[in-house]
Amino acid sequence: MPRIAIGGFLHETNTFAPTKATYEDFVSGGGSGRMLSGTEIISELGHVNGAISGCIRYGQQQDWSLVPTLFAATSPSAHVTEDAFERIAGDIIDRIASAMPLDGVFLDLHGAMVTEHLDDGEGELLKRLRQKIGPDVPIVVCLDLHANVTDLMFRMADVLESYRTYPHVDMAETGLRGARALSRMLGGDRPAKAMRIAPYLSAIAWQCTTAEPARELYAKLAKLADDSHDVSFNMGFPAADFAECQMTVLAYGPKADGVADEMLAAVIAAEPQFCGKVWAPEEGVAEAIRLSGSAKGPIVIADTQDNPGAGADSDTTGMIRAMVAADAAGAIGNLYDPEAALASHRVGERGALTIALGGQSGVPGDAPFIATFAVEALSDGNFIAAGPYYRGKKMSMGPSACLRVGRLRIVVVSAKAQMADRDMFRQVRIEPENEPILIVKSSVHFRADFEPIAAHLLTCAAPGPMAVDPKDLPWRHLRPGIRLGAMGPAFKTEDII
Repeated sequence: MPRIAIGGFLHETNTFAPTKATYEDFVSGGGSGRMLSGTEIISELGHVNGAISGCIRYGQQQDWSLVPTLFAATSPSAHVTEDAFERIAGDIIDRIASAMPLDGVFLDLHGAMVTEHLDDGEGELLKRLRQKIGPDVPIVVCLDLHANVTDLMFRMADVLESYRTYPHVDMAETGLRGARALSRMLGGDRPAKAMRIAPYLSAIAWQCTTAEPARELYAKLAKLADDSHDVSFNMGFPAADFAECQMTVLAYGPKADGVADEMLAAVIAAEPQFCGKVWAPEEGVAEAIRLSGSAKGPIVIADTQDNPGAGADSDTTGMIRAMVAADAAGAIGNLYDPEAALASHRVGERGALTIALGGQSGVPGDAPFIATFAVEALSDGNFIAAGPYYRGKKMSMGPSACLRVGRLRIVVVSAKAQMADRDMFRQVRIEPENEPILIVKSSVHFRADFEPIAAHLLTCAAPGPMAVDPKDLPWRHLRPGIRLGAMGPAFKTEDII
């Protein structure tokens, strides 16, 4: 029986975001689920949509002796604190080292972690792990499609296997591919590998793999990834201000260099297509009202710049203001405001309260929305998400409420998680299919569950920390010459103010 250590440490870091990730955030998990250790990992994560889940299932089928260590994740935010990184990374490495001898290591990482003291959290973790277990034990790492893959990550791991869908509906499948790659290495045969870096950043709003150009690029990748080759294209997370924030192509196998070159050429040729239409809040709401007059389903608006899945605090009020000003009917979620949620519970259903809602993050151009709200529904925030992104995950949003102002319903929650599942509305008795306009604090993941009911999709840019266009961010540390978005200007250190 091969002895395989498994674990996970996931964080997507927006270095421009307002709030850091502490050790306590990883313990509670926010919208990502609490920290797990030992056999809890297998019992809690064996059947959800996660990379570690795919490895668990494969390992059980192959009669591997799985050695579960630690699994920690929390919602995207600003930097991971030094304390959190050192405690969690140290715990994972110590558990793996104490389990030696091992035949392999499988880790579920994000690939875009920046800490208070390290630009490359995953690379540092893997380097320290290598120093502990030596060069002979194969390490396979599964990454998010938005990983900013660094040279250190590439060198320290034998295979980096990444998601191929955005919305991420193939996380478990990616874990399965990674486990198969590890299985092929158990006999000691490590593959040749190649890494290529694209010359531009792409905005996450236009990275959806069910639309062009990503759909065609990943179709090409699937053809290149034959029985002899593992291939990944990481579109990167374009809100991490360090030199290796970048899109990358990875290839493993006998013809790794040629495969990587061919895939990179396709990525470069697709650059002009990584663009899209962005609406100002008032214009987007006006267009949604116009479209809803004849629509047979909701008009779904992505409040992309306040996406908690990209490090925002999910509490800006720009889209609320636009909807109320237009007297538009619809619903918006999730608005993160624990104090407002608790106040709603104190008042009770059918009560009313006058409060300053949201707007606590200090985002330029944003402010709390002061109004009298009707409390329409209350919830403890616990439910199981049924959509294809969260896929059976136990969600814990904390005390939650549906507040109404005018004809707008607002889902107020006490934990941050991207609005990517219709059950996030239903948990406070909002039926999303019945709303003329739905506003979701998400960029792309919402498409997995909302696109089937949407008559039209719009992207709006209300004030928020996740700029829809990379050129609008105050970069200081990027690699000189990389273009700030598709067809965007090149980054120049002399332009730093």
